[in-house]
Amino acid sequence: MSNKIRVGLFGVGHLGKVHLKLLKELSTERNDFEIAGINDLNKENLNTIAEEFDIKGFESSDDLIKKIDAGVIVASTSAHYELAKKMLNNNIHAFIEKPVTDTIIEANELLEIFNKKNLIVQIGHIERFNPALLAIEKYNLTPLFIESHRLSQFNPRGTDVSVIKDLMIHDIDIILNLVKSKVKNISANGVAIITDKIDIANARIEFENGCVANVTASRISQKKMRKMRIFQQNAYISVDFAENTSEVFRLSKEASKEGFSMPVGQIEKNGENLNVYYDKPNHPEINPLKFELSSFIDSIKNNSEPKVTLEDGMEALRVAEMIVKQIEETQKFKI
Repeated sequence: MSNKIRVGLFGVGHLGKVHLKLLKELSTERNDFEIAGINDLNKENLNTIAEEFDIKGFESSDDLIKKIDAGVIVASTSAHYELAKKMLNNNIHAFIEKPVTDTIIEANELLEIFNKKNLIVQIGHIERFNPALLAIEKYNLTPLFIESHRLSQFNPRGTDVSVIKDLMIHDIDIILNLVKSKVKNISANGVAIITDKIDIANARIEFENGCVANVTASRISQKKMRKMRIFQQNAYISVDFAENTSEVFRLSKEASKEGFSMPVGQIEKNGENLNVYYDKPNHPEINPLKFELSSFIDSIKNNSEPKVTLEDGMEALRVAEMIVKQIEETQKFKI
């Protein structure tokens, strides 16, 4: 009898197909889990993908749930809640692509079920696994001000939700994880241009510890950009999620022992001379999505807390909803 973890994939559209490809690679490399099947509402697409990857296709999500120990949900956001609820009620571990659900009410209901179970639920905030972010974990990150820009060219995929829940939520999750303080106040603006939902938005998030984050997201830009700048005492950190690179300018007495580090200036502070160092930290050569899925399997095997928990996904969604509400109220006021 096989002790392999049986994994099912729900949703094999563009992103789901990418998940499937990487899951197949991982199942060969790790040899501790197997893909039990795939499910999709589009029967024609389901059959095509099942034949292409030599995987059994299930027209019914219920039928696939009966065959698995863990499920990867890459269906549309509106389907997340029902699929995850079925899995949790059937004692199935779940990986849920971001955003965790369509509404915070749905997420709270999932949390109620989750709290009664000994299951692993990981939310697919892929940027937590980006090499550029992993490269700066060794630094003592205590942000005072954060500025992020996440801009993309228009793509019909993802337009079932606003740009806040589609793109900005990536940066919201990262910022909440870095700042580790309660949100004190949010001011935001945004407009719908191509779709009937918000396509471009800016939010200023103020935290109780004094940190401020200025976050911009757009899905109608000419060029792509996924950058975050972190300002803190004695350091400026630039993260490029698209290029998987990071740069650090910091005040210190000594160079970094890892990666590239060189002095570019000197300053006297509090009676001592400090060098301004430019660091180019080493970043791991990994595929973020593949690493993310592998981490999910590890959490199941080790019964350990995933890097991005259900609570993390809920908090990012909660702040995203606050931003949407603020924009809607501002637009009503303008009218």
